[in-house]
Amino acid sequence: MTSTADTLGAFLRARREQIRPEDVGLTTGARRRVPGLRREEVALLAGISAEYYLRLEQGRDHHPSDQILTALAGALRLDDDANAYLHRLAHPAPRPRRRRGRGAGPVLQPLLDAWPATPAYAQDGTGRVTAANHLAVALSPAFAVGQVPLRAVFRDPEMRRLYPDWNDVTAKTVAGLRTLLTGDTADPELLELIGELTLTSDRFRTLWARREVRTRTSGVTRFAHPLAGPLDLHYEKFPHPEHRQLLVVYRADPGSATAERLQLLASL
Repeated sequence: MTSTADTLGAFLRARREQIRPEDVGLTTGARRRVPGLRREEVALLAGISAEYYLRLEQGRDHHPSDQILTALAGALRLDDDANAYLHRLAHPAPRPRRRRGRGAGPVLQPLLDAWPATPAYAQDGTGRVTAANHLAVALSPAFAVGQVPLRAVFRDPEMRRLYPDWNDVTAKTVAGLRTLLTGDTADPELLELIGELTLTSDRFRTLWARREVRTRTSGVTRFAHPLAGPLDLHYEKFPHPEHRQLLVVYRADPGSATAERLQLLASL
């Protein structure tokens, strides 16, 4: 199975291959054969030696200073999320004691049921839904208890029809997933799922290889629901640290066409 664990060297290599030399003020010749930047070009931009940068990519130096990491982030044009991820790869937090969140479903279910007009569900560290209200399941069967939305969005054809912006949704999903996988903190079942999708989904494999990182806890998702029609729903994601759960809540703008359609879906 393809390895799902990320390393500092692999992250640096993937990100430099995505930068065009002209984007950082470098000239290119007709004989250039490598994608993105060369190692020595990254080293030049970061103000470090090419030999030291090579050691970083090859995994022969695991403890670069924060100053060097910041310089590399600038050279690779990393945003705040990717910069933070780079630092976590180089200086991972101590491995926490495992606490399974599977028993949290009964605890959160009454809370979700109290929001009959608001689609909401909870996931554990494996990505599996542990609690969901009726409107969330009406919005998508992938949000039902026991389902894994991450698997569904890449492998279920119905999900591709549900999301008009499927390419954008999948890109954001994978970029958000990457933030969960520094050090040894990821759930083994989640790592197995990533390995499965790497082998079975071309789209996932392509996105995963880019090593893009994005921490997103709110935004808007467009749905093309087979019964309710088009829905533009705001989402919010709330971590529940005590049970290691992630609560996902959707809402419509009051008085909007989406709010009316969501009310219709709730009545069905």
